[in-house]
Amino acid sequence: MVSALAVAETVTDPELPMLTLADLGVLREVSEVDGKVTVSITPTYTGCPAMDTMRDDLVHALNGAGFADVEVRTVLRPAWSTDWISAEGRRKLAEAGIAPPGSAPVRAPGPVPLTLSPPASRVACTHCGSTDTELLSAFSATACKALRRCRSCSEPFEHVKEI
Repeated sequence: MVSALAVAETVTDPELPMLTLADLGVLREVSEVDGKVTVSITPTYTGCPAMDTMRDDLVHALNGAGFADVEVRTVLRPAWSTDWISAEGRRKLAEAGIAPPGSAPVRAPGPVPLTLSPPASRVACTHCGSTDTELLSAFSATACKALRRCRSCSEPFEHVKEI
């Protein structure tokens, strides 16, 4: 019989279906104790609308693999970071035409400082590779992605924002 971890690692993200939850870094832990499977996941941000679907997809996949007793827990600490996206996940994003995030900003513990303008970022175009790109919208098809345009080839593309 396949392990619960192996099954959970195959479940894809509902908003970025080229990535598994493991690639995305939201799959935190899978344990099997006395026939019960407990899966811990962390949302990419507070209020992420995909959490219910992730939970349902994990339960469905594990039930389908023969695990009858499954609990999915939400773990909020530490908060998810785009740094948790695996190298394989970053490769898959780029292959799908979505610019992977750079390194997440390093912040001191405590309140997050308010800034009135976004930090300058050099995001490479997924079509031609130029870093001469501009932000068109801070939000794209999902809240975790931004819409950018390349000034060199004029093509638009999505970018997973650094969190």
